[in-house]
Amino acid sequence: MTWSSADIPDLTGRSIIVTGANSGIGLEAATSLAAHGAAVTLAVRDVDRGSAAVDRIRAASPHAQVEVARLDLADLASVREFAAAWTAAHPDGLDVLVNNAGVMAIPRRETADGYEMQLGTNHLGHFALTGLLVGSLRPAGRVVTVSSGAHRFGRMDFDDLQSARSYQKWRVYGQSRLANILFALELHRRAEAAGADLRSIAVHPGYAATNLQSVGPQMSGSRMAASMMGLANRVLAQSAEAGAWPTIDYENELAAMAHQTPKAPRG
Repeated sequence: MTWSSADIPDLTGRSIIVTGANSGIGLEAATSLAAHGAAVTLAVRDVDRGSAAVDRIRAASPHAQVEVARLDLADLASVREFAAAWTAAHPDGLDVLVNNAGVMAIPRRETADGYEMQLGTNHLGHFALTGLLVGSLRPAGRVVTVSSGAHRFGRMDFDDLQSARSYQKWRVYGQSRLANILFALELHRRAEAAGADLRSIAVHPGYAATNLQSVGPQMSGSRMAASMMGLANRVLAQSAEAGAWPTIDYENELAAMAHQTPKAPRG
């Protein structure tokens, strides 16, 4: 039997944040979650594109509870601003944080705070965001971190963590995805040790046709690489909707949540 977004249970009363939700698997996840009753915040760097995504979601589900808010994971001041504003506007708390946004195999760049961009965006920004929002998580809350099978070729190079001495874009991408996995596992371990009612889950979307693959070649100015990525997306990749399924299923976690009564936030 094949699972699809149609199998999502009723999520009325649930509050969910999805980072990077203006395109790709983030948008597909937000669309499906909102269609099943969740109140979804699209946390995006480009608010105009985020607003267009909101329009698309509401076109598919006119009664969807969906909003857009600016979040630049490559700028820790933006992360703090988003977390403070969201917490103030949503005193009832948060059920699910989906750490989805990311960059892949781009030329070396640095974040606003001087960190290597792939590690800074894919891991450090989400690490900071989770830390700032964990106090808002309701009992039985979930933190879902979208990683990649690329973590298998990642190695944490603590002697050159920011890849200042040596930068190989795919190696650094793998390192950032390994950092995602380590973070998700350690968060879950610490929550269990503290007796906290929190689940930390890492998911792999598989090879899905999204804009993620095109950014690196565009930044490098390589038309050939961009064309090859485009061809591979058309021939080899699954749809963005299918790529979002691990995020919104993660082994029936949502089904389990749907049968729990929403509770007040901690504290």
